[in-house]
Order: sequence, then structure tokens, then C-alpha cells
Amino acid sequence: MIIVKLGGSLLQSGGLPGSLACLQHLAQGRAVVIVPGGGVFAEQVRLAQQQFQFDDGTAHDMALLAMQQMALMLASLLGHANLAHTVAEINPQHSLSGLWVWSPSLAELALAAIPTTWEISSDSLAAWLALRVNAKELVLVKSAPIDPRLSLQQLARQQIIDAAFCTMVAGAAVKIRIIHHQDLPLCLGWQEVMQPSS
Repeated sequence: MIIVKLGGSLLQSGGLPGSLACLQHLAQGRAVVIVPGGGVFAEQVRLAQQQFQFDDGTAHDMALLAMQQMALMLASLLGHANLAHTVAEINPQHSLSGLWVWSPSLAELALAAIPTTWEISSDSLAAWLALRVNAKELVLVKSAPIDPRLSLQQLARQQIIDAAFCTMVAGAAVKIRIIHHQDLPLCLGWQEVMQPSS
């Protein structure tokens, strides 16, 4: 099983259609779970919080709803993709195959005590999911160019991944790849970013 997080910025960059086509090809004979970014829906949450100054907990839940909106859109665009809301639905013991899109359950994440802060984005949530289902690979697909020489900490400082990601994956066995969307069709040519050293 591979967990692939598609950055919400792919909507603006034009990289979404090609990325979805590549994942449809990749999912033939294996399970691929897409984690959507919040995209323009999450950006509206940020703008609303700036204007009305509501608390981070509320903004966090609204950002999760933004991911759910993106999940619905991606599942529709993919035609045959399955929606999964909980970890149990993606459990590898179910012998999943094909394309799945994760629409995260607010209740499940609340029970998991996921911090309600903007430092936790869909990057870290994708990592959380990958660890829960023992995925072999976690791929973050970005619209920004990625320098393969940079560590996860350096990518976090450049705000290419969220601030909590390094802590979330520390010591994890999952293979992590962070790539520009134009590199996704190459598949075997993915540029791997090593996990942070302890």
C-alpha cells in the first residue's frame, strides 16, 4: 500500500489532472490511498479566521472539512475511486486494491488527540495515516520544486512541508518521498528525501 498526499496547490498549478492519471495507472494491481490537501477550501478557512479571529480548534475542524470537500471532488474526478473515512476502512488486512481517497473523520482524529494547530496540515495527517495502516511508502506531491539534497527539517523550514511532519515520522519505517508533481509520472524516478537523523 502506498499513501500519496496530493497538495491542494496542484489545483492552481495545473498539476492535478496529470497526477490523477498517473495514480490511476499506479493503482492497477495495488492499493493507492490518496490524501487530499485542503486547497482553496482550506485557504478560505485561513482567511475567515484572520477576519473573525475564531479559535484554532474551530479552524482545525474547518480545515478537515476542507480536506473532505477535496476528497469528494477527487473521488468524482477519478470516477471509480473509493472513499474511506476511517483507518479501519483502509486496514491492509482487508486486501485492498485500486484507488482510495481518504476523507478524514473528525471524530477519529479527535480521539487520536491530533493537535489542533496550523502546524498540523494534511502533510502530517498523511504521515499519521501511513503509520496507522503500516503503509510501505508515503509520497507527498507538491507544486513547488523539490531539491532532493534537502533534509526534512530543511524542507520544513522552507514551509514545503508542515512544521510537525518531522516529529510525526521520527523513527518510522515507512519510506518517504517528497516530489514535484512533474516527477510523478516517472514513478521509478521518484526523488527520495531521507528521514531526519536522530
